[in-house]
Amino acid sequence: MGFSGHLVFARSDRPLLEAPVFDGIGTELKGTLYGWEPRPDGWQVVQLGHGMWDAADLPALVEQSGTPACAADVSDSDLALVTGLDTAGRSWQAWLNPDNAARFLAEEPEDLEDELLWLDTPEFHDAVGRKRAELDAEVPAQADGALAWAAAAGVPVTAQRSEVEELLRSHETFVEDLFGALLDKLGFAQPEHPSPAP
Repeated sequence: MGFSGHLVFARSDRPLLEAPVFDGIGTELKGTLYGWEPRPDGWQVVQLGHGMWDAADLPALVEQSGTPACAADVSDSDLALVTGLDTAGRSWQAWLNPDNAARFLAEEPEDLEDELLWLDTPEFHDAVGRKRAELDAEVPAQADGALAWAAAAGVPVTAQRSEVEELLRSHETFVEDLFGALLDKLGFAQPEHPSPAP
């Protein structure tokens, strides 16, 4: 079983979990949460289980921190939907591990009786192919959004759009690795000591 929950990335002069947006998480539970090795300039990732984060929390985090932030909604380490927001209210989204996302998002027939039987049919593979093509067509705009978001965060963005597109189309066994690689590619300085797996 992989990780399911949220990876929240933001800038803070203090431990990120001390931000007011996390006040609803009890002190004891906060002590069990996993924070990745901080990046330079106060950029941090915290790993939260399901039920501890809501998409509505992102604007509050951006307002409190005064800097852009993003969150990845991770499912079993297989795929993730990343949502970024800057201080001007501009947002972007991108799926990581798009092949897995296409299988997850493929439209099921209305008269479907047994999902397991459907997963091994030509119709399922056709539905996945259509969804994968849809996701692929969105990648250039997603890459532009991610690059603009990173620039708004004040990091020295040197990546070309094509490089970000390549990463958004790539696959890793653990989608958390892709999330970290995306932050690297967007210009956020890497941690001095990479985080071990939790």
